[in-house]
Amino acid sequence: MSEFAVSEFTVDGEPLPFVPGQTLAAALVASGRVAWRTTRVGRRPRGIFCGIGVCYDCLLTVDGTGGQRACLVQARAGMAVTTEEGDDE
Repeated sequence: MSEFAVSEFTVDGEPLPFVPGQTLAAALVASGRVAWRTTRVGRRPRGIFCGIGVCYDCLLTVDGTGGQRACLVQARAGMAVTTEEGDDE
């Protein structure tokens, strides 16, 4: 049994569990998902890269607000997260 309470948010309509204190990027990577958007040019996969909010590779839409860096946003129960396809900086 885990010592942490597990909650969920949704990514593209699918539930994703997380533990308190995780960022969206940490929860995505912990679930095995390492890329969640592609570049406009070349459709290259992007996910977590720098992990400190500098590179913009981990962009997501969170509760309707686009351009959110997954490495900086703390996961919260009930969040609605959608991936951003083809959104180069």
